[in-house]
Amino acid sequence: MSSRSHTESVADSSSDQSSPYSLLATREFSYRARPRALLVAVAAALAPALTVQTVARAATTGGASTTGGAATTGNGITVRSGQTLVVQATTRTHTLTIEEGGAIAAPAGYSLTLTVNGAEVGSTLEDLYVNDGIDTRIAAGTYRGNVVITVAEENVVSYNSRSWPIRQAVYVDADGVNSRKSVLSAVLGGKLRDTSATGLQLVSYGEAFNGVFVAGGSYELKSPQIRFTGNGRCDFIGYGAAVVATGAGTRLVVDNARIHNRGVVRATVVAEGSSTVVVKNSTLSTTDGTLPASYQDTGDTSFMMTCPWLLGMYGTVRATNLLGNGTKATYLNTSITSENWGLLSVDEGNNCTLVAVNCTLRHTGTSGYGTYAIGNVTEHLLGNVYDVVTYASIIWGSAGLHYGDSSPEAVKALNDSLSLGLTSEDIRSVKPRISVIDSKRFGFMWQSTGPLLIDGGTRVTTGETMFLSKAAASAVTVDGSKGASLTPGNGVIYQLMDNDNPGRVNVTGYPWKANYTASYTQPTDPAVKSATFDPTAPHSTDASGTFSNITLKGDFYNGVLGGGVGKLQGMNLVLTFDNSVVEGVISASTAVHRVSPINKSNHDQLGVVGNTPSPVVNNGVIVTLGGGSRWTVTGTSYLSALHLAADASVTAADGRALSMTVDGVPADIAPGNSYTGSIALTVA
Repeated sequence: MSSRSHTESVADSSSDQSSPYSLLATREFSYRARPRALLVAVAAALAPALTVQTVARAATTGGASTTGGAATTGNGITVRSGQTLVVQATTRTHTLTIEEGGAIAAPAGYSLTLTVNGAEVGSTLEDLYVNDGIDTRIAAGTYRGNVVITVAEENVVSYNSRSWPIRQAVYVDADGVNSRKSVLSAVLGGKLRDTSATGLQLVSYGEAFNGVFVAGGSYELKSPQIRFTGNGRCDFIGYGAAVVATGAGTRLVVDNARIHNRGVVRATVVAEGSSTVVVKNSTLSTTDGTLPASYQDTGDTSFMMTCPWLLGMYGTVRATNLLGNGTKATYLNTSITSENWGLLSVDEGNNCTLVAVNCTLRHTGTSGYGTYAIGNVTEHLLGNVYDVVTYASIIWGSAGLHYGDSSPEAVKALNDSLSLGLTSEDIRSVKPRISVIDSKRFGFMWQSTGPLLIDGGTRVTTGETMFLSKAAASAVTVDGSKGASLTPGNGVIYQLMDNDNPGRVNVTGYPWKANYTASYTQPTDPAVKSATFDPTAPHSTDASGTFSNITLKGDFYNGVLGGGVGKLQGMNLVLTFDNSVVEGVISASTAVHRVSPINKSNHDQLGVVGNTPSPVVNNGVIVTLGGGSRWTVTGTSYLSALHLAADASVTAADGRALSMTVDGVPADIAPGNSYTGSIALTVA
């Protein structure tokens, strides 16, 4: 029961059924009574300019006195300070005034949404300290125009032991559009049917309002135009997203969409709950919003509204998200843009599949990644163009990523093996392209396991290190037989280093359980030899790289300390070159951050280290030069094992002299031989 001293109830205040909005103003209309009928065809021309005068809502306390009753007329509704007006049924009016300290609400089991001239407005998320900031309220103010207060059956999503009240313009289940759960007054235009919608137009200026929520059956969105301005609340369930698909057996196709969202965690497309989603021929973009004043950077997924800065980047909105168990999302011939953070995000889930073909992925801000790979996800990334800031991909426990060329044959093979839901027409639309990846900073970053395959004509150009492995069992395979190339801007192809992620700090007294307030401090003590780790033999937990049929120019470093630092006894960098030419330093090193300590204020310094080639301690470097391979050594290099094929060679750059010692004893570098121990290659 409300703690306020006075409540009132109203039903529909208008009996005028001549307006195009009259259909949207009565909950007695049954969509399923007209399964083939045109439900919504409301032209934008019918909606005059939006006029909203907002007033800051004052805090109210239980037992507040009532100053007069609510005035309800054919032309307007006024809710006075101290009142809660319970709206019993969808209501249309010309003016709604909510005085400072007043409120409107829906009956139990229902949600309430306000639209003016077809745009969703007024919804404001509660403070994060009020029921975890999950609920929305209609802000105090005066709303004029075609005002519709929609009372819809609630759509409650359970996540992290909380109940999340999702409101959406269009709710689709296995039977088609469910008008009882939809806010149809928020549909500005288009044709809405049980299996598809064409030309849907949705606009939201409020917070945490969803566009289309598909929870069953098969549905197609053709040429939707969606523009949301205002914060979302939780992109782990798509609370506030433009489009959400969820549920095993749910299939959603989005074709020729134009979606732009501005706001914190206001994603464009969220695929979750074992659904299958195809987005094609579309333009998706997101822009950061302003964080709630009470927010702090947290790793608690019920509250996380920012990219964790301990990834070396930041931002407040991911363009897309892929979640759940076995969920599949395919993006074809689509432009995906975000100011910062993630373009194609994958998060909480297991065994998902992400496919992107002939897409353009671009950041407009100062940090962000192209794809994220976690939860044993498989990612097939073919023929895409990347213009990213921080990373092409972050890998944190994936089944595998493949960057390669697109072709109808390659996409058909994926569609057949993975049941992506593409049509023969979709497959024929694929124009063969290579992948072109440009990153202003790093290429690929690992904080856990995950194999990466780069082949075809894929071109990767980075401003800094190409492969950045933070004490992870990273596995890189590059096949250059069709022209794949790697160009690192700082000259470092592969950097293995200690994990500089400072982690989270558990907290009490907050709605969330942890904050990102720790700092990373560079260790200053030298490495201590581990009694249990062998740096001369490969281990399943080592980092590895296999390069074939390629010419490489750049350095490879293993800067792991081991000996218990970071709970790690040691880790090797295992490199294999087959029919390849490599020019550079390959060595164990002392890797030191340029700046220490590192916290949120200088988070972009995470992963930025300088290397001094140093003898192996717990950081073995195992090099195999296979048939037809040649290593041109450009500086002193320290290894723990060197294996040479009969026709492999190791020489110094620029015709200089090259010498080698093994455990301090001079040794010839002879093709066909293997060497283990403390190996030093010196260029004179």
